[in-house]
Amino acid sequence: MNSGSWGFCIVWLKPSVARHSVAYNTRNTLKPSSQPLYICGPTASGKSSHALTLARELDGEIVNGDALQLYRGIETITASPSEEDRLLAAHHLYGIADPSEILNAGQYRTMALPVIESISARGKLPIIVGGSGLYLKFLTHGPGNIPATAPGLRAQLETLSLDELNARLLEVDPVTAANIDHKNPRYVQRALEISLSGGHPASARRSSFQAPQDALRGFLLTWDPSDLDQRIRRRTSEMLGRNAAEELAALPAPGPAVSRAIGVPQIQRLLDGAIDRSTCEEEIVIATRQYAKRQRTWFRREDWLTSIPGDCSPREIITAAHKLLTD
Repeated sequence: MNSGSWGFCIVWLKPSVARHSVAYNTRNTLKPSSQPLYICGPTASGKSSHALTLARELDGEIVNGDALQLYRGIETITASPSEEDRLLAAHHLYGIADPSEILNAGQYRTMALPVIESISARGKLPIIVGGSGLYLKFLTHGPGNIPATAPGLRAQLETLSLDELNARLLEVDPVTAANIDHKNPRYVQRALEISLSGGHPASARRSSFQAPQDALRGFLLTWDPSDLDQRIRRRTSEMLGRNAAEELAALPAPGPAVSRAIGVPQIQRLLDGAIDRSTCEEEIVIATRQYAKRQRTWFRREDWLTSIPGDCSPREIITAAHKLLTD
């Protein structure tokens, strides 16, 4: 999903997505008084729990910053906040999109900005929670000069195999090709769309993000990799022990974004009888661990984030948040 990918294009929002925006933000940037608090970190780092603590302490409302938690019907697989947690604090932009849809970072920004300003206008603190680095980058820094996809290009690229997409990307943008997740066709295709539509390699546009107009405030939850691995394994086991397989079996026609989400292809193979439960769990753990490593790499470059141990106590993160918000 995700983090290290390119996912922006200028498109119309489908009605089922657009109706969740509070208002159209013609400035496409936040008012200074609307600047939120960000809670970032790799998967399984405790972001949702800490965000809930801060929302209750600081009179805040939580806004989703995870690309896959935007989709409904896969709440167990994506570890979305529980119904019980949503009763303790207001949550926004969770489960708002049909699983057949394909959202991107630009659409996310368009939806999130008016929600954040609405929260702030009511005197509440917007708390953005997620680990999708590019989605959060679009929100904090703006999209920069990202071109719209050339007409017909996407349909043309969708006819190519993953090997063909990777070979083409290597030709037009070897820098991105050397760093991208080669096994994720969505990432590879999107990098190609940007390179071929704009006349410049996608890698050349990574430095084109706009500078934020106001000071950014946020935490990066950190863990020792071995401890985070154990958390990933425990979460995966718990996810499979709940209704993850039944959740996927009941999902009608998931689109490419949901179909490629970590956990979905593995559980589908389990449902098809191609692998057993143990193999399914191990494959999900490995894929999640690899994703968490990419997330850590991404967030280390966001030097505006304040690092804090993921296993800090509620009192410790509350104290740190008060300091961050008043400095």
